[in-house]
Amino acid sequence: MWTKQPSLGRHRLAQAPSPGAAAAGGGERRWRQQLPALCKRLRERPPPPRRQRSAAPAAPSWGREGRRGPLSPLPGPARPRRSQRGVPFRRCGAGRGGRAAERAAEQGLRRAACGSRRLAGFPPRCSCPAGVLLRTAGAPVCRRRGRGKPRPLWGLLSGSAPCQAAPQVPTPCLEPSGCGDMRVWDSLAPFLMLPSWVPGVAAGIASLHLIQKLLFPYFWADLRYLLKVLMYGLKVEIYRLQGKIVTVLDKFVKLAEEQPHKPFLIYEGKVHTYQDVDRRSNRVAQVFLHHGALKKGDTVALLMGNEPDFIHVWFGLAKLGCVVAFLNFNVRSRSLLHCLSSCEPKILIVGADLLGTLEEILPNLQKDISVWIMTKDSTFPSVHTLLDKMEAVSEDPVPVNRRSANNLKSSVLYIFTSGTTGLPKAAVISHMQVLKGAAGLWAFGATAEDIIYITLPLYHSAASLLGIGGCIELGATCVLRKKFSASQFWNDCKKYNVTVIQYIGELCRYLCSQPVKDGEKNHKVRLAVGNGVRNDVWREFLDRFGAIKICEFYGATEGNICFMNHTGKIGSVGRTNYFYKLFFPFDLIKYDFQKDEPIRNKHGWCEKVNKGEAGLLISKVNAKNPFFGYAGSKRHTEKKLLSEVFKKGDLYFNTGDLMVQDHENFLYFWDRIGDTFRWKGENVATTEVSDVIVMLDFIQEANVYGVSVPDHEGKAGMASLILKQNKSLDLEQMYKQVVTYLPSYARPLFLRVQKTMEMTGTFKQQKFRLVDEGFNPSTVTDPLYFLDNSKQAYVLLTKEVHERILSGQMKL
Repeated sequence: MWTKQPSLGRHRLAQAPSPGAAAAGGGERRWRQQLPALCKRLRERPPPPRRQRSAAPAAPSWGREGRRGPLSPLPGPARPRRSQRGVPFRRCGAGRGGRAAERAAEQGLRRAACGSRRLAGFPPRCSCPAGVLLRTAGAPVCRRRGRGKPRPLWGLLSGSAPCQAAPQVPTPCLEPSGCGDMRVWDSLAPFLMLPSWVPGVAAGIASLHLIQKLLFPYFWADLRYLLKVLMYGLKVEIYRLQGKIVTVLDKFVKLAEEQPHKPFLIYEGKVHTYQDVDRRSNRVAQVFLHHGALKKGDTVALLMGNEPDFIHVWFGLAKLGCVVAFLNFNVRSRSLLHCLSSCEPKILIVGADLLGTLEEILPNLQKDISVWIMTKDSTFPSVHTLLDKMEAVSEDPVPVNRRSANNLKSSVLYIFTSGTTGLPKAAVISHMQVLKGAAGLWAFGATAEDIIYITLPLYHSAASLLGIGGCIELGATCVLRKKFSASQFWNDCKKYNVTVIQYIGELCRYLCSQPVKDGEKNHKVRLAVGNGVRNDVWREFLDRFGAIKICEFYGATEGNICFMNHTGKIGSVGRTNYFYKLFFPFDLIKYDFQKDEPIRNKHGWCEKVNKGEAGLLISKVNAKNPFFGYAGSKRHTEKKLLSEVFKKGDLYFNTGDLMVQDHENFLYFWDRIGDTFRWKGENVATTEVSDVIVMLDFIQEANVYGVSVPDHEGKAGMASLILKQNKSLDLEQMYKQVVTYLPSYARPLFLRVQKTMEMTGTFKQQKFRLVDEGFNPSTVTDPLYFLDNSKQAYVLLTKEVHERILSGQMKL
């Protein structure tokens, strides 16, 4: 039986067998066998009715006020006697062992045995099959038998230690499930017993996170992007300090050794591996090496369309250390001859499908330019063939010292641009610019497992540097198409499992203009990288073709600054912040459109625009961000530079583009200044178009500009004409002239015949009023004409024709 032991002090329970039990032998054993059944009865019995407590405050206890009373504060003093709390005794069961169970309940054993999981401050299910439950100075503790000192149940939370003043008498833990949960709490003790300053630090971190979300929502996105840029630049700088100049071509040759059988190029269903492209480019290099006409640093002009041999010839000439000039195959006649004279090539290589263009310029071509064509035979006199000679040479690599670069700032490409005034100019592209362009896809999150779809012409820096160069930087695969096709675009993406596409704004509009088909979102494209997409087209593209991340960027071919929209903000070309301007300084300044020059204050310095206002984008020129200018045109190079902008001695590159910066530091493209506009994804130089038109004997003067057409990207060409005295407008001759000498995107769609030409104060043609008036015959009193491609002629622009153009019934 259980008896009180006065010698133990404060109501300790001790296990003392009665004389009858000892005499019978095994009484204690029978008692232990009956305890689980007694415990079960106690749990199943309903709770006793609560008794109204006296008004006198009762001493706090560590237990409960009744069966289901509230928990008292912990830790507390020793539990008082049951009679002192005013709770009546009750028997916990009948039959054998009933009196023993009643005494156990009187001393609190019932709570320890059957309601241990309800102990204050302790999780459910106190159990310990091999342990004991102790009460020490009113504090319940659980100790595994024979393993260390007892630990208080609430000590894990409060940090208090059990009172060891009184001896401890073990009492069996009667919970069948055992005390295994104590081990979990023991393991969490080091984490729960934390210093007092930890909550303060946690609160501070939470506050900073909240402030960052409210005031700096793009902080982490900006930081990740900036770290990527800095890491890439640091890697290039480390190579330079180690005496290594690693170019994009060097990376390609290394990939051809590491992954020779991985597809690098897929064209019209045929796969060209890294090894295939490397070996065929070696053949091109061997042909010109044996020919002996080229030495390191010479320029070779390349007039070819999108095909694998474009890349083979490009890489083969680069392996010889030559500078390759990419010619726009849409440029014809006089403009093409101008391009050749500006870059002064020793050799011109022409694709098999452009022999007609060659035939036009061959009589006027400089005699010192050697012409090669991508065929096995030729009908032109003194023109060399290349394909037959490539089959006759080996595919062994040429000496490495021929392609090695001494400086990343040395020229490697000439890419022609008409983004500024006048005829096309050869922008000088260095190894450093090629590396920066090749890192674009990587910066937007593309990987080596991606497949990039390239439909843009390879003479564009977007396709050659960002597309082909980006594939090399990643070690990925690209799918090349001869020409963009809106109807076959998504079919190709599904066929070749394309994951990344390149675009210009006009390309996205063409895709959205296609008839809606089933399964348009059934593709694997996840990234779209490009520039010039309109806001409404952006939203329509996403709604129609799925959750594709639009990676818009801004960058001029010859410029020294680039913006990338890494946050996906619709309409924006990128973001700026303090750290970005620290490494790539730029500004937006006020511009006088009438005088065609920046606005300066009384001190002679340029004025910056406020946020939300359109301003001219200028970028600082320094050692880290150089401007290489144009080949063969020092005057045009100097014209693109602005000096004494904000202080004496500073130098800035004039992009010629108007930008707007909002209050969240997002940048938006606004328009172009000067004599240029953009149509069908191409920059049109108005002076080039004017020069072609004034070649006609009945034209006195031509003022060319761009006008907006609803639902069309960019601006369509329009020419205001002044006829010579006693001459009339010959529409048939006009059509023949523009078709013969101008590419399709540069041909004026609208003509306006005026009697006098408005001029600015600096004797320049006035365009702004003409642009505002547009081509509406209801408001323009002058005769208007429209280029009808279906009739292959210029026709009179009537109100009916004007309405058909606005409604989209007439194709532009």
